[in-house]
Amino acid sequence: MNTIDWDIPNPHLFHTEVSAEHIDGLNHTNNAVYVTWCEQCAWSHSAELGLNLAAYQKLGRAMAITHAEYFYLKASNLGDQIIAATWIVGWDKKLSMDRNFQIVRATDGATLLRANMRFVCIDIDSGRPRRLPPEFIAGYGPAISATE
Repeated sequence: MNTIDWDIPNPHLFHTEVSAEHIDGLNHTNNAVYVTWCEQCAWSHSAELGLNLAAYQKLGRAMAITHAEYFYLKASNLGDQIIAATWIVGWDKKLSMDRNFQIVRATDGATLLRANMRFVCIDIDSGRPRRLPPEFIAGYGPAISATE
């Protein structure tokens, strides 16, 4: 495995492998799979911070995606070992949080995708925006990465 040049130091990592169901008609990983990997990586990070789905349900709050951008840079193929990385790169401490993602191929360290997402805290029952509860501030706050 090559050394990986992460966009930001100390990412949360999610490892996976390209399997047959990920391959599309162009014989490479379908673009929608990268979106799923970003989602899985974000959930994995949240769980590591003590904010899994059960915690969200107990609090009646969740972080929901309101905006996402994906930049597809290179293709991946069947059998490739993939590492998805995420960082919380900002928030307003009231309502929203921003995450960056970088997906690389483990064998050569090539960056396959970069993405960013904006999340807004919502009330689970109504779906309406709500202030971040203290538990979100305590869990996500220390994980914010310096981007410069």
